[in-house]
Amino acid sequence: MSKTLPSGDSRVGTVHLVGAGPGDPDLLTLRAARLLMAAKLVVHDGLVDPAILAMAPRGARFVSVAKSRARHTMQQEDINALLVREALAGHDVVRLKGGDPFIFGRGGEEAEACHAAGVPVQVVPGISAAMGAAAAAQLPLTHRENASIVSFVAGQCKGLSDQNWAGLAGVGRTLVIYMGVATSEAIAEKLIADGLSPEMPLAVIENAARPEMRVLRGQLAGLGALVASNKVRSPALIVIGEVAGRGDMMEIQRVLEAVK
Repeated sequence: MSKTLPSGDSRVGTVHLVGAGPGDPDLLTLRAARLLMAAKLVVHDGLVDPAILAMAPRGARFVSVAKSRARHTMQQEDINALLVREALAGHDVVRLKGGDPFIFGRGGEEAEACHAAGVPVQVVPGISAAMGAAAAAQLPLTHRENASIVSFVAGQCKGLSDQNWAGLAGVGRTLVIYMGVATSEAIAEKLIADGLSPEMPLAVIENAARPEMRVLRGQLAGLGALVASNKVRSPALIVIGEVAGRGDMMEIQRVLEAVK
């Protein structure tokens, strides 16, 4: 995209790429909350919780650019163009993204488009989906006894056969898979073919940090069946590794509270 700066003294707005975290409004950064509470234009993903959107002032304009595996409200190029167009018209834009803008959020593409058009960009990091899910489920992604390496991959950004995950999962490692619900069975087959034990523990965390959160545990060989039988829906993360086999800390906590 070529630079298209407005003529004269026209004000150019700023695009704020803001991480909305995993869903709980309490997990927003202070800066994210302040920007949202003063916003006049909010461009948001479909996974941003309504409680977070409700923090914007009355009269704010909302534009949904929700995406799903089968349907996109807007193609990414159109979202880029929207942000640039609104900023060049003098509007500050709060671009709300689930999790963190720079972890599978395409924030880099949007920032590049803005820079190319001469639009200032600020990035406000958010608690990533992986970090929020792990904390809400009390499932450590690293542990001195189990894992010192964590890897994040996307389960559907491109064909699974084109992705090289060799060495990302196994003893001493944790693999976190975003957007893997629809391809869960193929993911298990891929990892087992790469040499990972079919008995490797895993957890599926659905709707992390929200009241309806579910944590499902199982083994790699049964991943597809676990997702299907429980009718898991996005947003959900898959955590594969020995850390997922540790005691269910949330259940232990509930038992302890019950006997007090």
